[in-house]
This record gives sequence, structure tokens and C-alpha cells, in this order.
Amino acid sequence: MDDMLHTKETEIACNLAKLIFEHKGQRVVVLDLRSLHTWTDFFIISTVTSSTHQQGLQRHIKEFAQAEHIDILRRQRKAPAEDEWTLIDMGTIVVHLMTEKARMFYDLERLWSEAPILWKAES
Repeated sequence: MDDMLHTKETEIACNLAKLIFEHKGQRVVVLDLRSLHTWTDFFIISTVTSSTHQQGLQRHIKEFAQAEHIDILRRQRKAPAEDEWTLIDMGTIVVHLMTEKARMFYDLERLWSEAPILWKAES
């Protein structure tokens, strides 16, 4: 049963990442944190090109979560001019929507380099 649950969770995380990529998210990656932490299972990281792009992706993520019956536990909110990084906490999945500048500065892939990459798309 646990294997099936992990497979379903992995599938949901990868499908969400694909959705983000389909909506022009750049350098989308899914990191598997299950063996490294207990507070979340997956990070999805994507580069966004503008605050409008970021807001559009947030809307698509919200619609995806509703369709999959996943609660959004917390969404970091900032003033529009400061939207370098938006974090959307969905419990087992945490989505990071970052500008190129923020992504290079925080370098989450390097910080979590021990996490296996489950899915990746370059654009």
C-alpha cells in the first residue's frame, strides 16, 4: 500500500510540474525529498519571467490542486514589486516560483543536491 501511495504522490508531483512547464515555466524540476526530510516530500522549482507570469501559474496551480483535492496550506504573499519568489505549500508538495535572479541567488538545487531529480524540463 505504501508503494502505491508513493507512486500516486510522485505522479501528482510530476503532473503538476508538467502543467507548470506547459504554461511556460522555465527550467522546471521536481526534487524528491522523502529520504531527506519529514515535513514535505517534493519540491517543484520553476523560473518565471514576470509577475504576471507568476500570477498566471499560481492560478493554474490552484486549479490543479482543486481538481486533485489537494489543500493549499500556505501561499507566501508579497507586494507585486517584490515578487521574486512565491512559495506554495501543498503539504507533501512545495512549489517554488522564482525569478531568474532569485533562483540563481538561492540556488535551491545546489542546497538540496542530495535529493534525487524525478522530473526535469529545460526551456
